[in-house]
Amino acid sequence: MSDLRALYQSLILDHGKNPRNKRVMHDCGDAGQCRCTEGFNPLCGDKLTLYVRANGDIIEDLSFEGHGCAIFTASSSMLTEVLKGRKVSEIRRILDKYLDMLTNEKAIPDPEGLGKLAVFGGVKDFPTRVKCATLPWRALEVILEGVDGQQEIVNTETD
Repeated sequence: MSDLRALYQSLILDHGKNPRNKRVMHDCGDAGQCRCTEGFNPLCGDKLTLYVRANGDIIEDLSFEGHGCAIFTASSSMLTEVLKGRKVSEIRRILDKYLDMLTNEKAIPDPEGLGKLAVFGGVKDFPTRVKCATLPWRALEVILEGVDGQQEIVNTETD
């Protein structure tokens, strides 16, 4: 367990200070294979725009812009890094496991099913930070649901 905590601290610090894929994805939000949505966590002040570009059933690119706490930034960064190049069906399975790990009291981190994302299981020890870690994933959920061309804003207080 202490190894998992050390990995948690290391990954959160690394991705929090040096986020991957933190950039605007141009030509996104219009018709086509690129979608974006916004997210906001009023308790912590985390603010997000998540971009996803698909080619058929493959998510070719993910990026984000915004600002917030280290847990939010690390979660956004790792989401874009881990999910890029995967099939939508695989991403949905990872998304469900990740959200279950953070929102289900009985769920335990599954390093086999989640890989390095399992380190976020430690966030449950800090209940006020769960919404920070889930905000980008809730935004991804909205994009994958494909809300008919509407840009829904994800708000952690209305989930």
